[in-house]
Amino acid sequence: MGGAEKIAAIGITNQRETIVFWDRETGEPLAPAIVWQDRRTAATCRSLKEAGNEPMVQAKTGLLLDPYFSGSKIGWAMAHWDAVKTAGSRLAVGTVESWLIWKLTGGLHITDATNASRTALMAIGSGHWDDGLIELFGAPRSALPEIVDCAGHFGETRLFGAPIPICGIAGDQQAATIGQSCLEIGETKATFGTGAFVLSQAGPIPPTSRNRLLSTIVWQIDGRRAYALEGSVFVAGSLIKWLRDAVGLIGTAAETEILARSVPDNGGTFLVPALSGLGAPWWEPEARAAISGLSFSTGKAHIVRAALEAMAHQAHDLKTAFAADGVDWACVRIDGGMVANNWMAQDMSDILGVNVERPKFAETTALGAAMLAGVGCGLFANLAEASAMRGHVETFTPQIAEQTRVDRLDGWCRAVQRVIAPN
Repeated sequence: MGGAEKIAAIGITNQRETIVFWDRETGEPLAPAIVWQDRRTAATCRSLKEAGNEPMVQAKTGLLLDPYFSGSKIGWAMAHWDAVKTAGSRLAVGTVESWLIWKLTGGLHITDATNASRTALMAIGSGHWDDGLIELFGAPRSALPEIVDCAGHFGETRLFGAPIPICGIAGDQQAATIGQSCLEIGETKATFGTGAFVLSQAGPIPPTSRNRLLSTIVWQIDGRRAYALEGSVFVAGSLIKWLRDAVGLIGTAAETEILARSVPDNGGTFLVPALSGLGAPWWEPEARAAISGLSFSTGKAHIVRAALEAMAHQAHDLKTAFAADGVDWACVRIDGGMVANNWMAQDMSDILGVNVERPKFAETTALGAAMLAGVGCGLFANLAEASAMRGHVETFTPQIAEQTRVDRLDGWCRAVQRVIAPN
């Protein structure tokens, strides 16, 4: 037990790319946050791409021109929201961890290298904001935070009765990669939360993708950066939420496993969950979701099963792209709210054709933030030492017949082509 004086350090992790605008003098927000899934800048990104800017953006940032990233969102706010564009020197802009740290410390304006690497405003090779990118997106440089390491002493908060140092900061997917102890080159994790995100450890040199994957900073400690190759899927757990809340097809997420097991296969039904466009490796922000293969014999269980199968199908698209970039997966470490579903975890192993590891403690994002805080405050010498916190894992091995696997993937490819062909 005990109070704030018993807490060694705070670790912060957050949804990446979501951007916040606030007043430096009052600390009050100036406009709504623009979340990572927001597609309002699709036309802007398309115009920039058509003007030939994407190769430069990818070379500097490791990212592609897509509304997903923060830079175009910041430029949109500067052009459309009076409270933001007229704030002048009072304006502060940052991702969610920046906002939290500002509020916790009473005015410290920083961001860590992992979150900065998702704005499309930072050159990931140097670790600094890039003037050319800032100009391209119309972002206000003076409003941006200072970029710092992911582990260290970043000020303190006194909101809980005694000073507590903030010693760990990372975006959620990087924190999950750390929490899954993906510390050696090639080690791979896949998080299935609102979206799905796969990161493979790439070491100290930024990887270059020729297959529409992303290069991102996975951590920066003592000024030294480690990188990862990343594939981002926009819709995963949010699909199940949509089936429950908007469509009313299920009452609870737990029902999906029961329904999936109640039928021998998907009955020829495929669901492409492009409810907010398609992410990697397609990058079709204006694509829309579709359910195909329906017939009078299709029931609720087939549609729900197709929704769960879409998780493995999307992961297989990424695996193919990773392999083409020379980073095939020997094993995948899964986490996130969806992976409590045993049927889905087994289906993932079956379709990917590799072992899938699920840690007993599934909140690996929080664990990664704690590991960074432990390193930052000196409880651990390094992340390798902190990785003992990962604990026990359960392993799923492939069990599906090869022809069944091939047929599933063929059906999925046809379904995706129907979605992206009109765009």
